Amino acid sequence: MLQTLRFLTFIVFPFIIISACSTLATDVPFVYEIDIDQGNVVDQEMVNQLRPEMSKRQVIYIMGSPLLIDPFKSNRWDYIYSEQPGGEDRVQQRIALFFSGDSLVHVGGDLTPEANPAPAESKEMTIEAPKRELKKTLYEIISGWFTFDD
Repeated sequence: MLQTLRFLTFIVFPFIIISACSTLATDVPFVYEIDIDQGNVVDQEMVNQLRPEMSKRQVIYIMGSPLLIDPFKSNRWDYIYSEQPGGEDRVQQRIALFFSGDSLVHVGGDLTPEANPAPAESKEMTIEAPKRELKKTLYEIISGWFTFDD
């Protein structure tokens, strides 16, 4: 009996504790899995705005700060965007921008500017509000007492 108790204490019990640390339940229904986004958000619309001879400041205005700048070659900027929607496979997009001095020379990677991009949809909206009659302010009433229109 004592030997069985020792066996359980020193052999079986540690395995039970260690197995509790691992995840055995995968694809459990009704468990929320978060979306994981990392890096710079890069989409085709942003890349289509890039033009040769743009300055580094203009590129930063469009694309944001680069994720990677090679310390040995400061003329290359890398933008990497990775997303993993809740439990699915990870999708990664990469774009590399090459500069000569302060001017953009070449765009490479998974996303490249389209030759003839479709015009972007206008985000402006015109709203016509009906004109309404406003009451006179106190100043207009008092000043009306002292003005004489003939």
